[in-house]
Amino acid sequence: MTTPEMLCVMPREMRMMSERILSLTALPKGFALMVGDVVMMSQALGLGGFALLETRLPELLIADPSRLAFDGMTLDGGGQHAWFIVPSLLDLLGLAVAKGAVARIKVTQVTDPAELRIAVALGLRSGLAVTIKGQTLRATATARADPLLDRVMQDGCAIPAALWWRIYALAQSALTPDSTASRRHAGPVIVTEDGKVIGRTDNDDDTDVNFVGTVKDQKQKAST
Repeated sequence: MTTPEMLCVMPREMRMMSERILSLTALPKGFALMVGDVVMMSQALGLGGFALLETRLPELLIADPSRLAFDGMTLDGGGQHAWFIVPSLLDLLGLAVAKGAVARIKVTQVTDPAELRIAVALGLRSGLAVTIKGQTLRATATARADPLLDRVMQDGCAIPAALWWRIYALAQSALTPDSTASRRHAGPVIVTEDGKVIGRTDNDDDTDVNFVGTVKDQKQKAST
């Protein structure tokens, strides 16, 4: 059996790809930013990770976190993916801990419940020591830390190359198609048709307006 080629992927790239792909979903934009780390954390924990992102994409595209419901003891996930349950779950656990109450919540009606383990790692960022038994999570106060992210920042995550390049292709589909207009408006800089650069006031502007024109324009410049 041939051993698959593996890539060591660092957090910047993992976050960039997952955030771009999640931007394609029906998630509210602010909520999409809240779950930017869940895929990376899933990968680092040896859970579904990017393979699960690829597999579940059709379902993730129509995600609706507004279907979550909480009755004080049980968080009904409304059939949503566990990745999209974790932010609200940690908020509710944190609120209970802050009030001195027993922070214990059972999660129901959630897709891929094993992914709820991400809450254990992400809870430490908020000063929550989270334990999980089945689909019930319990939290107590603890010192803020992020040992999983520290490890990933140092070592990255091993991801099969074939999978990663498929993820890369999916992420690219979230970008604006290349055109003269898109090149003029990339980032904080706008380049007008006559080559004037606006949107930056520093003296180290490195924008090369030669890349703004059409291919025909560039060929004409090259021939003169």
